[in-house]
Amino acid sequence: MKSAVIFSLALIAGTVQASPGAHGPNGEHLDTASATPSATGLGRLPDGSVNVPMLSQRRLAIRTQIALQSDANIAMELPAKVVADPNASGLVQAVMGGKVDAGRTGLPFAGKAVRKGDVLATVVFKADPLALASQRAQLAELQGARDIAQKRVDRLKGLEGSVPRKEIESAQSELASLTARERAIGGSLSSKESVVAPVSGVIARSNVVIGQVVETKDVLFEITDPAKVMVEATTADSTLAASISNASVKGSPDVRLELVGIGRSLREGVLPITFKASTSGSAKELPLAIGQPITVIANAKQSIKGYVLPAESITRNPANEPVVWIKSGAERYIPQPVQYQALDATRIVVTKGLGDENRVVTQGASLIAQIR
Repeated sequence: MKSAVIFSLALIAGTVQASPGAHGPNGEHLDTASATPSATGLGRLPDGSVNVPMLSQRRLAIRTQIALQSDANIAMELPAKVVADPNASGLVQAVMGGKVDAGRTGLPFAGKAVRKGDVLATVVFKADPLALASQRAQLAELQGARDIAQKRVDRLKGLEGSVPRKEIESAQSELASLTARERAIGGSLSSKESVVAPVSGVIARSNVVIGQVVETKDVLFEITDPAKVMVEATTADSTLAASISNASVKGSPDVRLELVGIGRSLREGVLPITFKASTSGSAKELPLAIGQPITVIANAKQSIKGYVLPAESITRNPANEPVVWIKSGAERYIPQPVQYQALDATRIVVTKGLGDENRVVTQGASLIAQIR
């Protein structure tokens, strides 16, 4: 009899302990201590859904919309990089080797605005000792020959009328030739090259300091116009480029891309596609740097059926699967695994996992995903 009473009490206690995991008639979790571990009501339920009270929804600025199926253009993500516009950029190289000296306004630095024709630096020619000694010997020889020619011209002018005119003119011509050669050789001993800007723009890269010795064809400066850059995407599908209708930069909604050219020759197994980048009306400067790796979202002319949502609607679950959050009640949100494709920098299209009339979180999904 006593053992039967103890068994009954244990059964009652087990029933009381199991009640927190009870479900309502529609499968929803009841508001119990285990379902809402947080004092504010925020908490993740045992089935993976999240409870978010109305006050917390307003504080987190959570917004939802009813998913409606529609046709959307197919989009592809292409690896790309930012390149300089060849008509708005240029390289400044040394024509001859020598030592770098500053111009009238000093050496320009990265980010400084310059205009076409501005003197950026001066390269002082420095010959090796053997060549320099040869030039100086040649200069001394020319100076001696010029002095002799000068004396001969003076002597012939004193005999003018008694010597033919052509001898005087021949002597004068020889003197002029020796003088010009002397001037050329003497100037080469201390020659300087003024390095000027080939285009107007901003110094993107500076590779010199005062006193640096540079060689022929060394790149001293790189100039580019920050408002005129291009994007070069690549694809291994030679038929894909012809089907592109428009494109955008992933993560940069203010950047607009205009297709300007498609390469006809494979380069390292891929086909280059060139876009011209520009900003929208609200942006003042392109948020792109030369050489920056980016991802281009190219929209094709073909369409696909799905649910178009903001890109921020997609989050990741612990298994690293893409999910969206569906509002199933006033305060309950359920993670729903989906398959999707990118449409542009700000939108995606869900192709599998959603149904009509699902109320999907379009703002604040990442905040809901962080609730534990």
